[in-house]
Amino acid sequence: MLKFISFGSGSSGNCYYLSTGTDGLLLDAGVPIRRLKKYLHDCNITLDSINNILVTHDHADHIKSVGAISSERNILVHATKEVLLGIGRNYSVHKKVPAHLAHVLSKNEQVRIGEFLVTPFSVPHDSSDNVGYRIEHEGVVFCLMTDVGHVTEEMQGFINEANYLVLEANYDEEMLRNGNYPQYLKERIHGPNGHLSNRDCGEALANNATEALRHVWLCHLSEENNHPVLAQKTVEQVLRSYGIIAGKDFAFDVLKRKVVSPVFELK
Repeated sequence: MLKFISFGSGSSGNCYYLSTGTDGLLLDAGVPIRRLKKYLHDCNITLDSINNILVTHDHADHIKSVGAISSERNILVHATKEVLLGIGRNYSVHKKVPAHLAHVLSKNEQVRIGEFLVTPFSVPHDSSDNVGYRIEHEGVVFCLMTDVGHVTEEMQGFINEANYLVLEANYDEEMLRNGNYPQYLKERIHGPNGHLSNRDCGEALANNATEALRHVWLCHLSEENNHPVLAQKTVEQVLRSYGIIAGKDFAFDVLKRKVVSPVFELK
C-alpha cells in the first residue's frame, strides 16, 4: 500500500512524500530543511528511509533544500538535464546537488527508481523545464502536475490513467483580475506558461478523469489570489455541471500551503 503526505504546497515551499512502506521518495524539496526534518520526525519518518528525490522544475519554492538534503544523506536527485542545470544556477539553493548524486531523466521514458516505476512528462511553465510525474507501484498509478500553464493533450492522457492525482488549482480568476499584483505579473500567471486557475483545473478533471480515479488533491494554491474553500467550491461546481460529484465519485481534498496533510493511504 502506498502512502502519501504533503509537507507543503504553494509558493512558500513544495514537498510531497510517497512511500511503499519499505521505500520512500520526495517529490520536490522546496520546504526549508529544518522545517522538513521536523515534519518528518512528527510523522515518524526518518531521512534514512528516503532514497530518492524527484524534482519537477527549478523554481526556488520547489528546490530550496534539495542540495542540502541530497548532500547530507547521499540521496539521489532525479530531474531533466535542464532542471538539474537550473538548480545549479539558482542562487536560492545554497548547497548544490553533488554531481555524483544527480541523475538525468528523459521525458516519456519510464524508469525504475527504487520500488517505483516513474515516467516524467512535459508540463508548460516558465522555468528552465517542468515535468509532471506518473508514478506506479503494484498497479496503482499516482500522478503529480503542478505549476501548470495550461493542460496539454499529453497531460490529459496522464489524467486519464491516474488512480490518484495531485493537480494545481493556483488562482481564482476574479481575485487575480481585481487584486494588487502588477499587470505584468497578472499576465504571467494567467498566461500559457503560468499557473492553472480553479476553473481550468475543474475542466481538466471533468473532461479527462475516468472511473479509475479514486482521489484528487488540489495543490499550489496562491495565498493572494485564492482560498482553499473557494478553490474547492469552484472545482466542485465545474464537476457538478458535468454530472460528477466530488467526494462521491472520488475523494477530494485541498492541500494546505504550510500545514502537513494527513497520511493518505493509496489502495
